[in-house]
Amino acid sequence: MIESLNALLLAPLTDYGFMRRALIAGLALSLAAPPLGVFLMLRGMSLIGDAMAHAILPGVALGFLLAGFSLPAMSLGGVLSGLIVAGLAGGVSQMTGHREDSAMASFYLISLAAGVMLVSLGGSSVDLTHVLFGSILAVTSTALLLIAAVCSVTVLLLALMFRALVVECLDPLFLRGQGVRHGLIHGLFLGLVVLNLTAGFQTLGTLMAVGLMMLPATTARFWSKRLEGLIGLAVVIAMLASTGGLLLSYHFELPSGPSIILLAGIAYLFSALCGRYHSVLARLRRRATPLESSANDYQPSA
Repeated sequence: MIESLNALLLAPLTDYGFMRRALIAGLALSLAAPPLGVFLMLRGMSLIGDAMAHAILPGVALGFLLAGFSLPAMSLGGVLSGLIVAGLAGGVSQMTGHREDSAMASFYLISLAAGVMLVSLGGSSVDLTHVLFGSILAVTSTALLLIAAVCSVTVLLLALMFRALVVECLDPLFLRGQGVRHGLIHGLFLGLVVLNLTAGFQTLGTLMAVGLMMLPATTARFWSKRLEGLIGLAVVIAMLASTGGLLLSYHFELPSGPSIILLAGIAYLFSALCGRYHSVLARLRRRATPLESSANDYQPSA
């Protein structure tokens, strides 16, 4: 029994170097990205993460055209592209009065089209698939160092900015009254989102990197109402999805990135049906409770 469990769960992750690197990369991203997803959800900016994931594509494609599959060049291009798109969306929103999310949606469509066009001009369909969907099993030592550095910086800055981020979500006016610049906190937060999406494109691709950021965060919402509970549960769900997705891809010869995101999606669907708060089952239970108490009120006394 123990030998079977070892062969099924532990051996694939420990016997092969590429699986060990993939596991470490997935766990590192699972530690840093879900807390950002929680704050995006609390700010009502869940779709901004998806927009930013597409915003890094032109920079990644340009780095690929100039240097091939050079991770530093593609990562630098992705960071610059994401920051430029975020700045342009914010500028258009301030100058025209349009909502920032609508401006971001417009720029993300432009970025997606431009990035796909650039990769198609300079490479094959295989190159396009690699950039769009990534390959966590092909993570190199250089990519692993980059992911570890980005995740470490993210966790450190989140710890330093934590109170300001919480106050900004609840009462931005109070934050301004304390002399803290709202734009600085917002800009740093979006910068962390861009950094994590850039680190994630090597493993999950530009189209699915946001999945490990948002799906665990939205899943945790069905099980906790406290911020620390949301963050802790989101991290645990992301780690389980990363580990389980790698095992599924190994045993059943499935693509690793989609396996990870689909497991996180299954956790979301289960939580939406059976979670403790805001789920379908919770709503049915809440509706049934008043009916039961009313029926007890009208029972004849002995």
